[in-house]
Amino acid sequence: MSANVSKVLVQTQDFSVPEEYALIADDNSDGAVVTFVGKVRDFNDGSAVTDLTLEHYPGMTESVLNQIATEARERWPLNKVTIIHRVGTMSLGEQIVFIGVTSAHRKAAFAACEFLIDFLKTKAPFWKLEAGETGKSWVEAKDADEQAAKMWDRS
Repeated sequence: MSANVSKVLVQTQDFSVPEEYALIADDNSDGAVVTFVGKVRDFNDGSAVTDLTLEHYPGMTESVLNQIATEARERWPLNKVTIIHRVGTMSLGEQIVFIGVTSAHRKAAFAACEFLIDFLKTKAPFWKLEAGETGKSWVEAKDADEQAAKMWDRS
């Protein structure tokens, strides 16, 4: 049993959901395992998307993701936390992000997983370049993502 393990990776290669699940679900003291996988979809704001390129700020990105994982641990009794985020160009349907958390209780695991994706989308230094029928364009931050992150504000 390995308690309080965090894994944060930023990588170009795909990840295996079954393998990542197996790595976090092996502790019998955890009653809950919650995962989230984000994928490249074929539309954004009503426009067709053909692929997505993600760029990041190496070193800073991993630092921010580790800070987010630490904050999740401060808020909920978590055992394992995994954040994997891909960079580079990805085609429709490809996996972009994996978040996995374990806890003794489901409410903590669900809340932490949602918190992690909300903060990842608003705090981590990633830039999205979408390609579509009309060319390529950088994706602006969405107000809905900012509002979701504000839901977690403690003040």
